[in-house]
Amino acid sequence: MSDDELAAALRARGWPPRPLTDQPLAVDLLDTRWLTGTTPYDLLDHDDLTSAWLVDRSLDTGAPVDVVRRHLLDARSALAAVVAGDLEPSTLDTLLDHGRLRLRLTVDGPAEEEDVPDPAWRAAWACLRDYLALESTTPDRVRKCANPDCTLHFHDTSRTGKRQWCSMSVCGNRFKARRHHSRTHA
Repeated sequence: MSDDELAAALRARGWPPRPLTDQPLAVDLLDTRWLTGTTPYDLLDHDDLTSAWLVDRSLDTGAPVDVVRRHLLDARSALAAVVAGDLEPSTLDTLLDHGRLRLRLTVDGPAEEEDVPDPAWRAAWACLRDYLALESTTPDRVRKCANPDCTLHFHDTSRTGKRQWCSMSVCGNRFKARRHHSRTHA
């Protein structure tokens, strides 16, 4: 299933398009749930949408989607709590114990190979590994949107590293307008 098929599956359910689809894998996992207005959406609540997301992100492992989904939900919950500062980063270690990186020397030079024995854990483990890679290259730049009404996360690639909003044109402006309205009408 391609991204167009995922978009079509969302439309078939009457769902809006996913926001922030250009994020790294770990952040994209966090953003598999979102709000439009006050209506919540969660791709991981449905087999067909979970399967489409896995294929779209090249994570289709051939394992039963309901088992893969459970592991993705565990990874998403742990990542969200770590990003929010509610859990210590070492909390991810238990989930990361389901796989490892094997170092190899090939004719082309050094290589890393993911070794995740249980196929049902491969997608969740890949998302967690991606988060570790982001933290090693750009620490503390995976954030939840500063708009308290928004559920989205983003990887801050700004020069200064001070981005607060998933989208300035949506959440930033709305939040600032509400704050201004409450100050001027209080």
